[in-house]
Amino acid sequence: MSQNHNAVVALFGSHDDAESAVRELEKSSFDMKKLSVIGKDYETKENVVGYYNTGDRMATWGKFGLFWGTIWGLLFGSAFLLIPGIGAVMVGGPLVSWILAVLESAVVTGGLSALGGALASIGIPKDSIIRYETALKAHKFLLIAHGTYAEVEQAKAILMQNKAEEANIHKESLDKKQPALA
Repeated sequence: MSQNHNAVVALFGSHDDAESAVRELEKSSFDMKKLSVIGKDYETKENVVGYYNTGDRMATWGKFGLFWGTIWGLLFGSAFLLIPGIGAVMVGGPLVSWILAVLESAVVTGGLSALGGALASIGIPKDSIIRYETALKAHKFLLIAHGTYAEVEQAKAILMQNKAEEANIHKESLDKKQPALA
């Protein structure tokens, strides 16, 4: 795993808290191309009315339309995916390409979903992946910032100051075989 695969994964209980954290990262000059957001498409009485992707930006309408519209304005890459075992999710940032790479290579193993395979591909250990997928099923939002260890440490501090329920740094271990949790 290269130093750009160090990652901090934070859980947020609401879209407002997740959006606030994204804005704070942007204000701190964190590279938005290194940030991903994923949230479950809530079972709502309102239906998603539309989805589009123009280049690297996306817009959607529905109960959380304003939230997702704001997030997609900041992140690069977007998708609306149906992930077996998790359901409909909205994904923004480089996590989109990681998920698609897993799907294209059919490398999902060990009972992991496509999301789990994508997270494993950047060095996140299986026990953490299961916890993150469970949080996502419980309608939490995941923010994933990756980069050098210094960048993810700074991102973690900002995320924790902005109502993250938890934020964990995943970094390369010394033996290069098993990722370490900081």
